[in-house]
Amino acid sequence: MTTVIRLEDLDLAGLVRPGETVVVSQATAEPTSLTEALVRQRHAIGSLRVFLGAVFSDTFAPEATDGIAFSGYGGIGATGRLARAGRLDVVPAQYSRLPAMFADGSLPVDVALLQLAPGRAGEPHSLGLGHDYASAAARRARLVIAEVNDRVPWTHGAELPADLRVDIVVEVSRPPVELAASRIGEVEQRIARRVAGLVPEGATIEIGIGAVPDAILSALAGHRDLGIHSGIIGDRAADLIESGAVSNARKTRDAGVSVAGSLFGTARLNALADRNPSIRLCPPSVSHGIGVLARITGFVAINSAVEVDLTGQVNGEVAGDSYVGAVGGQVDFVRGALAAPGGRSIIALPSTARQGRVSRIVASLEGRPVTSLRSDADLVVTEWGVAELRGRSLAERARRMIAIAAPEFREALERAAVAGVSRP
Repeated sequence: MTTVIRLEDLDLAGLVRPGETVVVSQATAEPTSLTEALVRQRHAIGSLRVFLGAVFSDTFAPEATDGIAFSGYGGIGATGRLARAGRLDVVPAQYSRLPAMFADGSLPVDVALLQLAPGRAGEPHSLGLGHDYASAAARRARLVIAEVNDRVPWTHGAELPADLRVDIVVEVSRPPVELAASRIGEVEQRIARRVAGLVPEGATIEIGIGAVPDAILSALAGHRDLGIHSGIIGDRAADLIESGAVSNARKTRDAGVSVAGSLFGTARLNALADRNPSIRLCPPSVSHGIGVLARITGFVAINSAVEVDLTGQVNGEVAGDSYVGAVGGQVDFVRGALAAPGGRSIIALPSTARQGRVSRIVASLEGRPVTSLRSDADLVVTEWGVAELRGRSLAERARRMIAIAAPEFREALERAAVAGVSRP
């Protein structure tokens, strides 16, 4: 039996028990009426723990969330503020594994907070903007509370599963969280042109968020019959769908349909996706599942990194002392692309950081996380060129990586290579 409660009558202190773990849908699927109430009533509830993914609202600002202990799979978006404040206990897990970890209890959950789009007569509600790990967590939760928001698009593939129990519904009408496309600079454009040259017509692509991915999507405007099978779709991808560059016509799985796990965009993207059968949101087992990806001929995974060393090891998580990224879906997509017939994995990043003072091509990762292994390295792209690492020896990899580093750092990298820093 589902109980409908008015938002002003929602007493979370009477529902959430002290010491419990609350799991929240991420990003644009954050049920902000519920998360804001959770933060507002946190002292009345008592100590609690919240598991977060990517967050783009200000709901969980460090200065406004004393009394809450946070865990999560990475420091993406506003979650990075919690990480920098020492408030985030990071779970280094592949995104595809999160549902199973909630299902078997490896990750605890007591209360799940979901965002839903209302269905019309005879339709189930839809998970709307994100078919993420939260629905798997909800199956394990003691209590499931859903915000049903009529401003959220109803999306195909994300229909609320019949076996997912919702205990309490709060009906609201408010704009969901939005994520605007990034500003693109000259460096991002140079990288994008190189990556676009590596993507064949008719390829199915996966791509993330940020300035470099957005630039790459813009650079693909002249391609035809591209497909999308990705963790997310944003506004730049909507440009390609609307222009016809993305038709999904040549996909060997889900022909004619753009597949993703979440929508990371604005009202424009949401309007495009609303009841649109050519856009489908799927759970992580489909959006990130290596068995699924391996069956997509010509699958091209395009991911970014904080830094890459001379052997091809990728750090996608930590910059300096700050946790700014995640294991996330990178390993899922890299390995899925390498397993797919004709698949390629591309790591694209600017060659420097901090206004050119720091090289992002490094001799070694020196104790920083190895998100993707050198044994999975394929193509690395900066604004200076493309390093093809697949099948290359360590010595040849070092030469190729140095060639795509910023010129002012190449001499130091060559000395490090000669000294054997990047050798086994």
